[in-house]
Amino acid sequence: MRRVTLFLNGSPKNGKVVAVYGTLSDLLSVASNKLGIKATSVYNGKGGLIDDIALIRDDDVLFVCEGEPFIDPQTDSKPPEGLSGAHTDWLTLNVGGRYFTTTRSTLVNKEPDSMLAHMFKDRGVWGNKQDHRGAFLIDRSPEYFEPILNYLRHGQLIVNDGINLLGVLEEARFFGIDSLIEHLEVAIKNSQPPEDHSPISRKEFVRFLLATPTKSELRCQGLNFSGADLSRLDLRYINFKMANLSRCNLAHANLCCANLERADLSGSVLDCANLQGVKMLCSNAEGASLKLCNFEDPSGLKANLEGANLKGVDMEGSQMTGINLRVATLKNAKLKNCNLRGATLAGTDLENCDLSGCDLQEANLRGSNVKGAIFEEMLTPLHMSQSVR
Repeated sequence: MRRVTLFLNGSPKNGKVVAVYGTLSDLLSVASNKLGIKATSVYNGKGGLIDDIALIRDDDVLFVCEGEPFIDPQTDSKPPEGLSGAHTDWLTLNVGGRYFTTTRSTLVNKEPDSMLAHMFKDRGVWGNKQDHRGAFLIDRSPEYFEPILNYLRHGQLIVNDGINLLGVLEEARFFGIDSLIEHLEVAIKNSQPPEDHSPISRKEFVRFLLATPTKSELRCQGLNFSGADLSRLDLRYINFKMANLSRCNLAHANLCCANLERADLSGSVLDCANLQGVKMLCSNAEGASLKLCNFEDPSGLKANLEGANLKGVDMEGSQMTGINLRVATLKNAKLKNCNLRGATLAGTDLENCDLSGCDLQEANLRGSNVKGAIFEEMLTPLHMSQSVR
């Protein structure tokens, strides 16, 4: 898009800045509306008749006629004040050691309320410092200033490769180029790569494991492993806190002392996994399979599943001596033939839980909900004192 300044034939005052588009007839129509005349022809400042819109350049000064011959506005040898000061005044800027040549109108007209407009609208008002070549000194980054100057010239945001958009945005804010700020914010947002929420695969995770020293703790907090095959891997001491492990295959995995606090293990398979000293506080393992798992640590370190959601889990045949299942939910769970000696089941929801063949010697069931629970073929008798508050 090009801009021109239109004056009445022979007059250097009360000009109108308009956009040039379409054909010469379109320009004459705009000139008629802006100047309140019936425009028939357009001349340049030297009296040349414009008969093709392609001859018009950006920031040209044109004179509109109603059919009369061209009248030179410069009746004396002195240039018109408004014409010289606003449109034909070329100046050079020294921005961080790099020179830019432009017109005063470029710096003023596009953003009249910006800092640049206030600096160069009236000569000498800001007392701009000049170097030995007469260029106005501006202590800013030239590579970020160039896209701003080009935007003021043609109204389009064009940034060369290798230029950081954030730097251009900060310059636009500094100079108060409000209309450019919005363009830059949109461009920065579109340039950001989309967030990748895809699950981590077994291949990727094994690569992480191999790159981690054996004495270092691998932090996987909050990561997404949904549906991954992590079976038979050595996952000892890894921090899986709040990780998504739903529908994972963790069969035969070594999760000794792993942190699974608030992790999502719903629908996962952990059959025959080593869960000695595991931390599963408030984890969600609803519908998971934990058959023949080992929670029992010979050193006395107890697995902690306090407050865990274990609805419908299958833990048949698991070794859970001393396990902490306080206030956990085991509704409809299968715990057949489990070793629960000394387990803490206080306040646990065991409704409709199958505890057939379990060893509950010295287990604490005080305050637990055993409605509909099955206690057939118990290895040791269940004393009333174990289930009474």
